[in-house]
Amino acid sequence: MIPVNSVLQVGQFPEVMQAAIDQRISPVRFPDLNANLPSGSFESILIRSNTQLPAQLLEKLPMVKMVATCGVGYDNLPLDYLKANGIKASNTPGVLNDAVCELAIGMLFGLLRRIPQAHEFVKSSAWSKGLFTVTTTLAGKRVGIAGMGRIGQDLAKRLEPFKVNLAYTGPTRKELPYEYFPDIQSLAKASDVLFLACPATPDTEKMINTEVLKALGPQGYLINIARGSVVDEAALLVALQQKWIAGAALDVFENEPSPNREFLNIDNVLLTPHIGSATSETRQLMTNLAIDNLEAFYNKRPLLTEVKN
Repeated sequence: MIPVNSVLQVGQFPEVMQAAIDQRISPVRFPDLNANLPSGSFESILIRSNTQLPAQLLEKLPMVKMVATCGVGYDNLPLDYLKANGIKASNTPGVLNDAVCELAIGMLFGLLRRIPQAHEFVKSSAWSKGLFTVTTTLAGKRVGIAGMGRIGQDLAKRLEPFKVNLAYTGPTRKELPYEYFPDIQSLAKASDVLFLACPATPDTEKMINTEVLKALGPQGYLINIARGSVVDEAALLVALQQKWIAGAALDVFENEPSPNREFLNIDNVLLTPHIGSATSETRQLMTNLAIDNLEAFYNKRPLLTEVKN
């Protein structure tokens, strides 16, 4: 059992997640980090992976020894502070793979076949005045995946039936039936479509730079379902404007929820508002796994999906 009012719920949660939370526990809500901190003897924090947890907040909560984040990413947690103060953390990997991969495939076809533009073409009655532009097919393309973790591997399996040639890069080669490239630039050069499915770490920060984009080339497409920090957005904007690459599909951005407005004025980009895991089924699974981790903490059992820092 999780003691009533011992969990501080930080940030805003969608209704479907809040309903799942309220069915199982009774947290104290702290939706606005700029407001006064609620009083209480909090031993744990429940937070979403897209909400930054400041170390300054934790300094005001000396009894907190566990942070459960809803989401696979944990780059918004102050990992050094957690480690230094013996605070455990958990995330929710695995349960969102299907939703993220489904969106990735949808973005791929939306980008290559220009589906949003085709929709507007019909709605605006432009079809009666002429034919829609010819697009490009996926079959026969070389598809690279940067990051071959759970999501990367699930994505690769979904891409196999589309008659593509798959390759990947990551810190180490894995026992997989795909070509391995030791670095992102060489993978980009060998790819027609480059997916980003890697974690946000110091090693991956802004790894998609001018050199990588030029290696991807004028027939290449970039799809980011990872984190905004892995792309140098200034370089990407130039690449899109100058047609160094054919197009990009972005579900994540450096500045969310207010991405660089220059992206709004480009016709070779497809934008979605960080909705990779935004299905009701997935959000419920994420929430329940986060609460399962909280229950394990309070019952002095090993965490189910602990973040190893």
